[in-house]
Amino acid sequence: MTESKDILTQMLAVAEQDKKMSEKQKKIVAAAIELFAERGFAATSTSEIAKRAGVAEGTIFRHYKTKKDLLSSITVPIMIESVAPFLAQTFVAEVFEQEYPDFRTFLITLIKNRFEFVRENTQVIKIYMQEMLYHEEIRDQFSRVFMVHVKGQFDGIINFYKERGEINDMPSSTIMRTLITNIVGLMITRFMIMPKAEWNDEAEIERTVRCIIEGIS
Repeated sequence: MTESKDILTQMLAVAEQDKKMSEKQKKIVAAAIELFAERGFAATSTSEIAKRAGVAEGTIFRHYKTKKDLLSSITVPIMIESVAPFLAQTFVAEVFEQEYPDFRTFLITLIKNRFEFVRENTQVIKIYMQEMLYHEEIRDQFSRVFMVHVKGQFDGIINFYKERGEINDMPSSTIMRTLITNIVGLMITRFMIMPKAEWNDEAEIERTVRCIIEGIS
């Protein structure tokens, strides 16, 4: 099972835990999550959600005034509970809980790991990022997850390679920001802004690694 399927499974599991939802609401939410993830929010119509859920379109509007209300009132809380923690857990287990001979190897592993993750989960991440712009509770939750699960791991790696002389003795927050800005910028450009451009992914990852290392080493 792919990570994309794992994310959707977790999101649906959270929905199932809500005992206040009727069976029809659960079907609507499940269909909405799947379609938003597959096609994006804007490209999904309420009629398509209704068809996949096996209900009349009017049933959706008895529970939610608009498609946006459906996304905001149901899928956003589900994302808050499931997506960010899932992202952090896989990130830490697959990248930080390993040993590396040098900083460059760590950096390549980090980028390739997140590269494949974003490739497999582009639509889900698009929804999450889109809603993060408009919902303070999502931003706050993402910040808490990052601080609890990821920041300490980043600090440990950075300090280790500082002591070995592979990274400049700049503040760890500056180095972390440099890493995140370059890596996230690559992912957004590659998969969301210019997904149909001609890309040499291996070469682009290598150039990104060079830019980072030459800036902080």
